[in-house]
Parts: sequence; C-alpha cells; structure tokens
Amino acid sequence: MAKQHFFEKIAPLFEKGGKLEKLFPLYEATATFVYSPRFVTARPSHVRDVIDLKRVMILVWMAVFPAMFAGWYFVGAQAAQAQGMADPGLIANLWFGAKLHLPIYIVTFAVGIAWEVLFCIVRKHEVSEGFFVTSILFSLTLPPTIPLWQVAIGISFGVVLGKEVFGGTGRNFVNPALAARAFLYFAYPAQISGDKVWVVGPDGYSGATALSQAAAGGMDAVRAHWSWWDAFIGNIPGSIGEVSTLAILIGGAIILWAGVASWRIVVGVITGATITSLMFNLIGSETNHMFAMPFWWHFVLGGFAFGTFFMATDPVTASVTNTGRYIFGALVGAMTILIRVVNPAFPEGIMLAILFANIFAHIIDYFVMSANAKRRKVRTHV
Repeated sequence: MAKQHFFEKIAPLFEKGGKLEKLFPLYEATATFVYSPRFVTARPSHVRDVIDLKRVMILVWMAVFPAMFAGWYFVGAQAAQAQGMADPGLIANLWFGAKLHLPIYIVTFAVGIAWEVLFCIVRKHEVSEGFFVTSILFSLTLPPTIPLWQVAIGISFGVVLGKEVFGGTGRNFVNPALAARAFLYFAYPAQISGDKVWVVGPDGYSGATALSQAAAGGMDAVRAHWSWWDAFIGNIPGSIGEVSTLAILIGGAIILWAGVASWRIVVGVITGATITSLMFNLIGSETNHMFAMPFWWHFVLGGFAFGTFFMATDPVTASVTNTGRYIFGALVGAMTILIRVVNPAFPEGIMLAILFANIFAHIIDYFVMSANAKRRKVRTHV
C-alpha cells in the first residue's frame, strides 16, 4: 500500500498543469503496470473485469518464458558441446544462455521503450502495453551471437517505421517485431542468415542451422546431426526462443486457453503448411533437396512453431473474422513452405510469410464480410 500511496502522492506532478506534465505517459505506464488504473468504469453498460489490455499483454509476455528458458539451456549446452566440454549441467547452461540473451533483451527494451515514450510525449498518448510483447518476441528471434548495436538498429526500425509512423499500437498493419527482424535479415545477412555461426563456439567453428543444412545437403545432412526428437525439444542451432517446439507448445497452449490467440489461425497455418509440403513431396526434384522435406520436419525447424503461435496470431495485424482467420493462417502456412522450398536463399520462410499475410489480412476480412452480407441479402430477399 505504501507504494500505491507514493504513486498517488506524486501524481499531481505529472497531471495537467504539473511541473512534469510532459512525462505523464512515462508515469502512467509505470503506475498502471504495478497497480490498476485509478479511473475505472463504474456505470453500466460496460463489462467490468480485472483483465485489461495491459494484463493481456503481460500474459502473452509470460507465456513466452518456457521457450526463453529452453533457449537459454540449449544455447549453453550447444556451446559446451562445440568446445568439446562435458555437459556442465542445468544451472550452468541456463546461466550461460541468460548471459547472452539478457543483454539483447535489455538493449531491445531500453531502445524500444525510449522510442515509445518519445512518440507518446509528442502525441500526448499513454505508453502502449504492446511493447512488452514486441520486445521479448524480437529478442527471442535473434541468434545469441548478434552484435548489440544491430539489435538497437533493428528494434528502432520495427518500432518507428513498423508501428509508430502509422499511429502506434492498434494501427500498424505489420507485426513490428517481424518488421525489425526482417530489416536485420536484409541489412545484415551475415549475422542473421542460417548458414553462419549460431552456436557460441571456438574460432572457426561452423554451426549452421538445420534449415540451411537441409537446403544444401537434403534430409540426410540434417539426420546426420540431429534426430526429429532433437529438433522437437530444441537441441539444434537457431534463434534463442525458436529452437524448442515443445516449450513453444506449452506457451502457445496458455494463450490459446486464455483466448488471447486465435486457434483458427493456428489450425490454418498447420493445414496450409501440411498441404503445401505434401504437394512438393509429390512433385519431387533432383536439384532442390527441400522438395523432399516432410511436413513434420517443417513444423520443428526454424521459427515455424514460434511464428505460428506468437506472431501469426497477433490480433492487430491478423484477420479478425472467423473465416478470415482460417484463410489468413492457411496463407501463412502455404507461403512459409513455398519460400523455404522454392527459394532456398531464404531458408527461414515463416518471417516473410507472416509479413506477406499481414498485408492481405484486412483484404481477406473485406471479402469475407462482403460474402456474408450477400448471403444475408439472399436469405432476407432484400
């Protein structure tokens, strides 16, 4: 209660007419993060609930923790293996991974929130809760060896040009975390593409991702290093939060159960990817090894699972109609496999597929709602 009284005591300084009036967005973000807002709805006809937008975002933020902790562990385990050391154990692996990821996350959060606060002060808006999710999602899509200055540039691009120039949270048409990663992918491919070192090893060590090895040598090259179970639990090189499909499923189940993410989009992504993968398997190719990759391998490699549950289901940039969500998800799944197979230069297809689908999300909803309106006219003889 003492903390709450402290926030109430200093509130006049930040409210209209106070000495720190311009910093009200920063005060409001801090105060409402710790406690519920002072001004709440008291009259009908509104639904009163303890869950607000800030709490929803924090739920998604916490649902990513299983993937983050799994990523920390496997970053440490793979580093020990690359250096020819015995497995140092659970705590040591977690600590090793945390030492690499936490600086990435701190830089992401500090730079991103600075942009958020700056735009909110200029526009006199409240600080968006959505950046909690954007910051951790972006940091977990990066390799553990990425330079921190590139992290700062990437998140700046995602926040400013991916969201704020369109009006801020709720008005952006592409996922800002993916926009930031896409910028880094094309601006600094040496640190992001799958054929470089993604494992913290000695000088000269090559730790290419499984997708990169599959594109170069086919499934035999992948199975020579990892089993499907290794890929499922996360014992493979890759982005920090994207390696463990098992951990991602745990977090994904939480946001699906809470109704934060749409299960229709998830079903659409899996269905679209499965059908497209089977189609390429039937076609076959003697020169492109990716044609032969089974759909169950696509599901556990790269960022497919992470993108399916935490990126494609973004309620702002995805379709909002029920039918549209199936179509949107199917488009993401089909485009992911299409990019991975037909264009091996981009071994990770889920990022570009979601950004592509974001552009068409509202068009999909438009045609779905138009079709619904036409059917109602026929039924009512209007």
